[in-house]
Amino acid sequence: MPDMDGYTVCRQLKADPITENIPVIFISSLTETGDEATGFEAGGVDYIVKPISPAIVRARIKTHLMLVRSNQLEQSYREAIYMLGEAGHYNDTDTGAHIWRMAAYARALAEACGWPDEACKLIELAAPMHDSGKIGIPDSILKKSGELNAEEWVMMKTHPRIGYNILSKSNAAVFQMAAEIALRHHERWDGSGYPDGLTGESIPESARIIAIADVFDALSMKRPYKEAWPLQRILETIQENAGSHFEPRLVDLFIAILPKILEIQAMWANHEPYIGVK
Repeated sequence: MPDMDGYTVCRQLKADPITENIPVIFISSLTETGDEATGFEAGGVDYIVKPISPAIVRARIKTHLMLVRSNQLEQSYREAIYMLGEAGHYNDTDTGAHIWRMAAYARALAEACGWPDEACKLIELAAPMHDSGKIGIPDSILKKSGELNAEEWVMMKTHPRIGYNILSKSNAAVFQMAAEIALRHHERWDGSGYPDGLTGESIPESARIIAIADVFDALSMKRPYKEAWPLQRILETIQENAGSHFEPRLVDLFIAILPKILEIQAMWANHEPYIGVK
């Protein structure tokens, strides 16, 4: 190539938003390790040295096209997650980045529990959908400024099962975990929660993690009906509810990783909601 080499072509493709996602495979007679490394640094997804085998080239192209489709599918999941998370809070005009921030807290707590990396990523993606069932609750209840009466509470307590019924329609792991969390995030360690009054470890660990992350963030937020609570008061409240609302072990872990939690909180202070889970 007299005017520019393949590395330059690849770099220019990757620098253009229109072409940046096109997979580039180098086929070259350059066999040095440095040549191959330069190809990958330029943005290539593969490097094949001549002489080539047509069957191998076709196999590698097929592999990379499958990866592209996998990435597109993951992006579709992320978009669906974003929409379902927003739908569950459509009438909560003051939640802002709450569901995305608490999802990051949940991931940090799952990591502290020793969850594998993939499961930690999964709970961060699933967490924002925990209140999807609120889409089935009347506005008159969700937007009521005063306390709910007994009849309204009965209706409100149906939202976990509504969320479960929506999310469990998918067999994808992220939606299966989201369905589990939606159904159980209001259960309490001592059995005083809803919808089924489960106790202790009969409550899925994912939902036990979300319960702490959700309450911590809700108390940290300013709402039309309350100011943000001071950190010390929030921590005291969570610790006081260890053994009743929350699993004591998870409360201890949450306190232990508090510097990480506060780091996440600071990062989200001026952040718009997004689904860029890495």
